[in-house]
This record gives sequence, structure tokens and C-alpha cells, in this order.
Amino acid sequence: MSDILFSLYSWPQAIIHIDGDAFFTSCEEAIHPELKGKPLITGGERGIVACASYPAKKLGIKRGVPLHEAKALCPELIILPSDYETYSLFSRRMFNIIRRFTPQVEEYSIDEAFADLTGMRRSLHASYEAITLRIKSEIQRELGITISAGLSLTKVLAKVASKHKKPDGFTAIPGRLIARYLQGLPAGKIWGIGHATTSYLEKMGVQTALEFARLPEKTVRERFTKPGVEIWRELRGEAVYPVLPEEKSTYASISKMKTFAPPTANREYLFAHLLRNLESACIKARRYSLAARKIVPLLKKNNFDTVGTEAKLSRPSVYPLELSQLLQELFDQLYDGKEIYRATGIILLDLVPDTPVQYSLFEDPVKAEKIRQLYEAADTLGGRYGKHTLHLGGSHPIEVSGKGRRGAPTVREQTRMYGETKRKHLGLPILHVKT
Repeated sequence: MSDILFSLYSWPQAIIHIDGDAFFTSCEEAIHPELKGKPLITGGERGIVACASYPAKKLGIKRGVPLHEAKALCPELIILPSDYETYSLFSRRMFNIIRRFTPQVEEYSIDEAFADLTGMRRSLHASYEAITLRIKSEIQRELGITISAGLSLTKVLAKVASKHKKPDGFTAIPGRLIARYLQGLPAGKIWGIGHATTSYLEKMGVQTALEFARLPEKTVRERFTKPGVEIWRELRGEAVYPVLPEEKSTYASISKMKTFAPPTANREYLFAHLLRNLESACIKARRYSLAARKIVPLLKKNNFDTVGTEAKLSRPSVYPLELSQLLQELFDQLYDGKEIYRATGIILLDLVPDTPVQYSLFEDPVKAEKIRQLYEAADTLGGRYGKHTLHLGGSHPIEVSGKGRRGAPTVREQTRMYGETKRKHLGLPILHVKT
């Protein structure tokens, strides 16, 4: 027999991968049915394609392409600003639908999830294939969007399966059929295999996922690092990566970027955006009780080249008021008045738990404690009235001059329901019904 029988049992475990089809544009089409079937993209506020509908993809429009190139490919292209608030609400509802069928749901990204169905056949009185199809049907019926689903023994194989038929596809890979689905799949298409590993595999004469899975265990353990070995095991039907239903609670780094329009060389406006990036990153870090030991400010030029510099802090901090002077000095090093910039960014690195620290002889512990209390109050206000309700004066030019958005505001941004403010929206999308 030419195929290796990777698993004697079809379903020792059952993992599904749910992947939204052109998720952002699908959400727009669900709210605006008149857009269905038309070449449509989101990302008008960024100047590049964030998501393209399938009719747009057929014309060669890809994610990351500048808008002027996309328009050249399709003059009738419909360009919308990205409405991330509404997309997040669709995402939340999609994950909640999956949780009706199993409590073990891992929110992998805004439009992707893994779910463990193992053992659910008896309670739901259906096969794993039927359960997955019911999930697909419920999402489409309730949200008006399509998803592609993959069902297999492991997360890596489920990811392979969900990509097999897109859009609106479903593929099941039981243990006895693993070899059939891996034989024509390029090794570089395997989830977790990057360019460097793909090149290394090619040097070994390995072109396909099946050839990688057929390598002897001794060879794999000698020539690959731990992630490579784990992917090899997953491809052979051994579940190494568990489905993790817990919300992510720790980060190795936190980054915040902002693209604005039109590009500018205005020093005050650029620093305001950079400081707002810092405030946003620190808000997220405080939410997870983390503090940074290093910060990296970034400036992206109009030609998309990015300049940045890294600075180590004297002690871990997560309070922009303490970091603003250092940020100003770093910005002065990066800023070139002859250049035009289109984006700013901040990366918080070397994150550690935000615990009480020992202050040096040159620091004022009383002042530091007051800053901590100030940000506790700022976070409380932000939770009630919206992020950045209280912000540093250095970032205020954004409030005066605008955030630098391309295109018209989203429908959700223009709509204010009872009880909402300009800064704080309720966690509900605009009501949309099919007629």
C-alpha cells in the first residue's frame, strides 16, 4: 500500500477550524445586501486593501495592495473604511454560536477559531461532520456571512482542511485519509512552516506535506527544532496543540500602529499620534497587569520605509506620563523635517508583571504613586466613557486636527443610539434584518 496509514482510528479526537470568508467585506455585505456580488474592499482609511471580497479577488486585488493600484485593476471598485467595531461584534457572535455546540472554543483571531468536538457526538446526537455543518449553517443563518470549516484529528490538519475548499467550504480529514489530503499540499502551505523552514525542507528534497510527514522520526528529531517536530507529529494525526478556550492573558510584546491621511511632515501632529500610540499600548498592558522594560517608537515614511529605535527603561513602567519625556527624545532622533510620514507606532517589549518596584535614590516614590493612582482613575473613566477620555496634552492635537482618516466615517460611527456617547458605543451592531 503506497499510503501510510497514519491513524488506525478515524476520530480519536475531533478538532474543527472555522475560518471566515473575506470576513470584513462579508460583514459589510450582511449589513448592506446591495453590495453582495460586487468588487468591494475595506481599508479606505489606511490607503491599502485590508480585505477584498471574492469578486475583487478574482480581478487580482490582494490584501496590502495600495488603493490606487486596486482602482487601476477595477475602476468600479467599491472602497469602504474599515469598521472594526462592527467586525468585532460579528466575531463575538460567531464565537458564541460555536460555543452552543462545545465549550472548548479557542478564539484564534477576529475571524478564526478552533473548537474541540471530541465526545460531543452522543450529547448532540450527530456525527462530527454533521455537527460541523450545523455550526456552518447557524452562522450563515444568523449572521448572514459564510465560513469555511475544516474537521480533523489535530489543529494543524483542521487548518489544512479549512483551506481546502474556500469560500463556503467544508472538508473532513479522518485518520485513514490523512495521506490523501497531504500528498498534493506544498510544505510551505502548512500552518507554522515559514520561509526558512520551507527552504530547508527543499534542500532535503521535501516538497509536499506528505513527504514531510513520511520522514522518519529519528531524522525529524535530529534536524528540526521543537516546533518542527510538533508540526510533524500533528500532521501524522497526533494532537500536540490543545484547544485553549481561555482568553489570552499574557503577551511577549504589545504594539500599536496608526496610519493617517493625508501623510504629513507636521512635527506636532506626528508626535501627538506617537504619544497616542503609547497611551493605547499602555492601556492594553495595564489591562493584563504588565509593564514594559523597553519601548520602540516607529515612524513610517510615505514610501513605506520604517525607521525606529529601541530604548531600555530604568525600571519597568506602563504609565505614559512617566515615559513621555523619553518618547520625545527618541522622536527627535527619528524625525526628519524633510520627510513625509504616513504612520506612527509603538512597541512595548520585555514585558513583565506590573508589581511594586524599588525606586532609586533619584526618584520620588510619592510622585510615582500619584501617577499610578492617576492612571487607575483614567482606566475607570475609560471603561465608562471610552478609551482616551483622559489623555496627555501632547496627544491633544489629534482631537483638534482629526485622526487623519481616509474616506467617509463608517455607518456605525455616524450612528448614535440611546445611551451612547461620541466616545462610548454599546456592544451592539446596527440592527440588520433580511427582507
